[in-house]
Amino acid sequence: MSYTSLGMTDPQKIIRSFLTLNGIYTLSASLIWGVNTLFLLGTGLTIGEVFLVNAVFTGAMAVFEIPTGVLADTRGRRASFLLSIAILFLGTMGYVAAAEFDNSLGLFMLVSVFLGLGFTFYSGAMEAWLVDALNDSGFTGNLDDIFARSGIVSGMAMLIGSILGGLLGNLDLSLPYVGRSVLLATVFFIAYRNMHDLGFTPHKLSISALPAEMSKIARSSLQYGWQQPTVRLLIICSLIQSLFMAWGFYAWQPYFLELLGNDAPWVAGVIAALISIATMGGNYIVEWQMHRCGRRTTLLLGAAVVATLASIAVGLVSSFWLAVGLYLLVMAAGGVYGPVKQAYMHQNIPSEQRATVISFDALVASGGSVVGQSALGRLAETRSIASGYVVGGLTTALMWPVILILRRRNDKADFIVGYDAGVDSSCGAQGLPAVAHVDSQAGTAHAGD
Repeated sequence: MSYTSLGMTDPQKIIRSFLTLNGIYTLSASLIWGVNTLFLLGTGLTIGEVFLVNAVFTGAMAVFEIPTGVLADTRGRRASFLLSIAILFLGTMGYVAAAEFDNSLGLFMLVSVFLGLGFTFYSGAMEAWLVDALNDSGFTGNLDDIFARSGIVSGMAMLIGSILGGLLGNLDLSLPYVGRSVLLATVFFIAYRNMHDLGFTPHKLSISALPAEMSKIARSSLQYGWQQPTVRLLIICSLIQSLFMAWGFYAWQPYFLELLGNDAPWVAGVIAALISIATMGGNYIVEWQMHRCGRRTTLLLGAAVVATLASIAVGLVSSFWLAVGLYLLVMAAGGVYGPVKQAYMHQNIPSEQRATVISFDALVASGGSVVGQSALGRLAETRSIASGYVVGGLTTALMWPVILILRRRNDKADFIVGYDAGVDSSCGAQGLPAVAHVDSQAGTAHAGD
């Protein structure tokens, strides 16, 4: 059945389909976000071993990014997404099984490799599917708004999932994983029926042709990613940010409960829910600022500065309430940074290489996360988790000069469509030309720079 026969050429239907799949997917994932570290600690792992398991997961993502990107750019975004869901279902149930064995560090590391494979089939595929389908449908809106709305939907799903996961974890820490598997099965069913490639023509790929295709994908990653100055700077920001953010997200669970003096999983669930609200708040700021701020780099730099200072402060304070409040500020800044960076990058990538370059960005971030989680995990075990927040927060300050260099390039994609210079002149850019809403060839705009 074709996408057209389903009536999905209407941009709004495409957007609704994207938001629905993204929302349920995030709901399934968020069931364990508030309890994952507690679950691993409960099996007898040390805090250093927990971050080793997480580092293996992100390392697997780095290894598999290019091979799985081949599937998304050949067999299609739909096939990649469905395979991701199937693997994540099996991997999640594998986590539950691994907890039943003594000395299960090796098993958790093995299952983490499997989960990393599943997530790499997802990374880039959904975004590439959305942008290609919208381009094909004649969409004339702003990508920033859609990614911000997606963030809000994800935040709401995370709010519900985090609270529910905490309540289930109070009964048994394995129950959130079982619930996640049920929701993943639901996502698979919906995507199988409603998600079809539009604006992209899949083609077959034989096993013998896989090495050549991987080489082609790698060259495309370099040509349209690393060798494109604007995209390269955004990827460098991803690398710097990843050195701390993944570790910081997993570390708050034991850290905040230690500050509170209470190890109840439901508390972690409530904090995770508050994190989702903070992230949604950041997403709302993006929508609000789209008509008030002329440049994306202004939003990126502001969010980066706030996140750095608040992250450092999380490790310096000794109050539970103050530490939680500061970390919520970090996540709100991330809610601003994420959709703006997504839109900026997509407007500099050709359609044919969209999934590839996004996967390459995720590969670099995964590599940084492996280093960050290993190093900060070791620091947390030998000194304290608080020290990890201070050191990790300081590393994110390296993003500031990179964003300033990006700003000085004056890329067309830096200037926001729909900006009203009469509303607020604080962000600058008055009288500068508007940028195309969704430009599948935007990656060629500065190819010669």
